Amino acid sequence: MSSERSGTARVPRALRGTRAVVLDTDGVITDSARVHAAAWKTAFDAFLRPRGERPFDPREDYLRYVDGKSRLDGAAAFLEARGLRPSEAEVLAVAGHKERLFTERLRAGGVDAYPGTVRLLRALRSAGIPLAAASASRHAAELLEQAGVRGLFDTLVDGGEAARLGLPGKPDPALFLEATRRLGVPAEHAAVVEDALAGVEAGRRGGFGLVVGVDRARTPATRTALIEHGADRVVDDLAELLEQEGK
Repeated sequence: MSSERSGTARVPRALRGTRAVVLDTDGVITDSARVHAAAWKTAFDAFLRPRGERPFDPREDYLRYVDGKSRLDGAAAFLEARGLRPSEAEVLAVAGHKERLFTERLRAGGVDAYPGTVRLLRALRSAGIPLAAASASRHAAELLEQAGVRGLFDTLVDGGEAARLGLPGKPDPALFLEATRRLGVPAEHAAVVEDALAGVEAGRRGGFGLVVGVDRARTPATRTALIEHGADRVVDDLAELLEQEGK
């Protein structure tokens, strides 16, 4: 594990009293949410177009129906929201199409970590706070490695682990609770950091001491939705939690 952990630095004021932090991957740690959204748009539109349905909105529909969920849960949630009543085979086909597209785009372009998130992670490690990454994606480990931040985390619970352990998807808090179990910290003493509505709701349902919503869209509607789903505070970038230290 990284040698950056010393336990001598102070925890940022916004997270004082927190004994562990669990962060979602896509859209919180890495900028891969845009790659997911683009892949979903292509896959959904290929299904919607022959049926005369309006296209998938890669911002609003992505945030409301698929962000933070497994591929199958996300595909089913969106198509059912459109009143299409897809068969199991159709859900599998759309989800499989999205997976192929995402993998191709990931390998072609790669992803980066958000600088503000990296700053916060390093500050927390210096303060001796255990960190976990938790994601419904089976690509989480690869994403963290590509972004050069895997070594900042004490544990990772991804989609593959969730399937192996039989953990239900968000908004069920099981993924986050497994992360805190591995860190040895009760949920009430831990923070969850999420950009997805389903993830924020999972943090609330899990009884976490602090739920931080990340509004990458930077819109009043998104901020309001994150709060309504359970965020205790909302920031546009995680560096804001450090900037509040001097206020």
